[in-house]
Amino acid sequence: MADIVDNAVIEILLVEDNPGDVRLTAEALEEAKVSHHLNTVRDGIEAMDFLFHRGRYRGASLPDLILLDLNLPRKSGRDVMAEIKGDAALSNIPLIVLTSSAQDQDVLDGCNPIRCRYRIKPLSFNTLVDIFKEIKSFMLTAVAA
Repeated sequence: MADIVDNAVIEILLVEDNPGDVRLTAEALEEAKVSHHLNTVRDGIEAMDFLFHRGRYRGASLPDLILLDLNLPRKSGRDVMAEIKGDAALSNIPLIVLTSSAQDQDVLDGCNPIRCRYRIKPLSFNTLVDIFKEIKSFMLTAVAA
């Protein structure tokens, strides 16, 4: 199973409204040498459209991993998490919550620890790269669960 994940391209959905964080995430994934395809949406409504294949996302495939900012316009990351958690097809997708506040940890109460991780947005590029180096390990854990 490790060979499958190690050799596969990880389909990632990044839900992030800050263009600087989107750019930083893409650069950190490249630096961490994570073989990936990054789809980016800017708010919670677009995220749910992507995940449910609505509108312009009709042909999109489900991601292998969701990177979710909690503080989003139009529909918050908290609401997106609740909707993902409540849908049988989506609740099995591993989720990494990226937030700038340590106080948001209470949002993860009741979240399956195998499928969900919580990370404070790092202050340095190197820290972000280290987080993405953990993605393969995270994905292996999620696939094995």
